Amino acid sequence: MVSAGEFTGLPGAVAVSHLTVYDWPAADGVCGGTPHLHLTCSEAYVVTGGRGAVQTLTTTGYQVTPLAPGTVAWFTPGTVHRLVNEDDLRITVLMQNSGLPEAGDAVLTLPPEYLTDPQTYAAATAIPAGAPEEEQERIARARRDLALEGYRALRDAPGPEALAAFHRAAAALVRPRLAEWRERWLHGAGAAAAATGEQLDRLERGDVSHLACAVVQAQQPSALGKFGMCGRLNTYKETF
Repeated sequence: MVSAGEFTGLPGAVAVSHLTVYDWPAADGVCGGTPHLHLTCSEAYVVTGGRGAVQTLTTTGYQVTPLAPGTVAWFTPGTVHRLVNEDDLRITVLMQNSGLPEAGDAVLTLPPEYLTDPQTYAAATAIPAGAPEEEQERIARARRDLALEGYRALRDAPGPEALAAFHRAAAALVRPRLAEWRERWLHGAGAAAAATGEQLDRLERGDVSHLACAVVQAQQPSALGKFGMCGRLNTYKETF
């Protein structure tokens, strides 16, 4: 765990990426990304261009939230979400717990037969990093369409059990990685919160030494145009 003045990641240990939402039409005629949920991370959208919407599914029901420049929308873990691109939708994405989403804190809404174990799920979702771009795009589009099959079944189910079953399957899939996630959290968001607590303690004692440790940092994206779940991503490396 870092001490006061030593945590130098983005505020609150969030992750930032720039997203251009896919314009691929799906079987229902809607263009957009791959529906999925996060198990431990809240997510926020800051819309920077274009227009669209985010479709969400929770235990309280189905909802559509319009997205336009200037909109800030966010949702908590367990929210199944599907981004819809109506006109060149571009978003800056803020993710809680930087490092956890990248370590697998997202499960696509695949049909149940693909959620039985991590190996089966990975075979249906993994995009080989070294594959040619056209092959990466083919896989990203195929997994999007497969996830839409499961998503429509969840959305159209008459009661809450289908969504509850998906929640249980998603939790079982990520369980082998929870120890790794806890370490990432301890050195990221946990460390950021602990550093604030220590700084408050120091200020109460009249100790301002942590202010002498101030730093300034800047980055350019470390990866451009990655095939993400919802679109092409420009991402930044972790800073903790």
